[in-house]
Amino acid sequence: MRINNKISSTLLLSIFTIVISYSQNIENKINDILNKEYSKDGTGAVALVSKDGRIIYHNAFGLANLELNTPMANDIVFEIGSITKQFTAIAILMLKEQGKLDVSDDIKKHLPNYPTQGKTITIHNLLNHTSGIKNYVTLKEWFPQIRKDFTPGDFIDFFKNEPLNFNPGDKWEYSNSGYYILGLIIEKISGQSYGEFIESKIFKPLTMENSLYANHSKLIDKRALGYSKQDNSIINANYVSYSHLYSAGALMSTTEDLFKWNQALLENTLITEASKTMIFTNTTLNDGSKTNYSYGWAINTIDESNTIEHSGGTLGYATYATYLPKEDIFVTVFSNCDCKEPRVVTTKIAALVLDKPFPSEDLSITLENSELIQFVGTYTFEDGSTRIVTLNDKQLYVNFPNMDKLKIFTHNSKTFWIEGTTETLSFKTTNQGTSCVFKNRIYTSIGYID
Repeated sequence: MRINNKISSTLLLSIFTIVISYSQNIENKINDILNKEYSKDGTGAVALVSKDGRIIYHNAFGLANLELNTPMANDIVFEIGSITKQFTAIAILMLKEQGKLDVSDDIKKHLPNYPTQGKTITIHNLLNHTSGIKNYVTLKEWFPQIRKDFTPGDFIDFFKNEPLNFNPGDKWEYSNSGYYILGLIIEKISGQSYGEFIESKIFKPLTMENSLYANHSKLIDKRALGYSKQDNSIINANYVSYSHLYSAGALMSTTEDLFKWNQALLENTLITEASKTMIFTNTTLNDGSKTNYSYGWAINTIDESNTIEHSGGTLGYATYATYLPKEDIFVTVFSNCDCKEPRVVTTKIAALVLDKPFPSEDLSITLENSELIQFVGTYTFEDGSTRIVTLNDKQLYVNFPNMDKLKIFTHNSKTFWIEGTTETLSFKTTNQGTSCVFKNRIYTSIGYID
């Protein structure tokens, strides 16, 4: 009996040691990814990773305030930008479940004075960016007034009379304007301001105690200062009135609160399983084709594992969050510089936890000029874009016209990874010439030398 107990104890100790070793290995590799992007004396970031509903990694990098030399910390508050759209979408679905609206409603049912130019624009169209309404951030009249406060009703004057870019449901085109209108619908139906609704109906029930509708005048404990880059120097980010961001991007949060948010969605705390299905389902256009967007989330893949994800960006802040439903992996990274969009590091971390890591640039092989020269040229792709591949001293580069060159590296002689991205170029040379397949996870396009 003692021998069996001793064997059991030894076995348990061995398993425990293996688990600890694995966790430390993952943690070290995640640290390596983030340390390359965020220096200890530069603008910072906070990263959180969960697996099976449990936080397995949470760490901070760089500085929350450069002038005061304040280190970043895990509980620092950031503007989350367009991740706000998830909350807006769920607020709409909550009202739907209360019987106060339907996503098939014509928006004029709730905003009768909104000019839809003789077209039927539904709440569904606003949620999935198929309304055709112009994105107000693309209008030249908008940016010069970013410091000015507006009521939501007055702000829509920027875009409400603009011609539609296409008939509702015909195409997909990202539009902050659509989500701005959703905020007005939430206010009209609930009788609360958008911020009051989100804070009372979502943040409070979920104990998201460090999340709020953004406010410039209020003292917000542990708020990170936001930065931008200008002429290769870091500067304080420009001021923008939060009335311009509203239900399209004016929420603030922490990485841990966003983890709580993700868990609440999985557990159907706020909405039913039927409603949740809507945020995991690709939108179908009028012609039957599918988009890679649902209600406030983009739909993508990491090495054939499905993801739902979204970026966020305001002046001074950049955020990203991705969730792998089948594997129950959640990764989010918040940055306090709009110059450091964390999409790539978030995706690389998710791939690492998935045990399908992206190739390391440090382990690339060097090919001779004679092997690489065949890939040089200007490629025109199916989507109309152009990429230029050049060669200098055994190093291939790729760039769009009038943009900086990026190194491309390889682990074999045909497929190349683009520096600092999750994108690949695969070359094929035949008697008819050289072709190139550009792949960025779910998206693929073929190009040919002009």
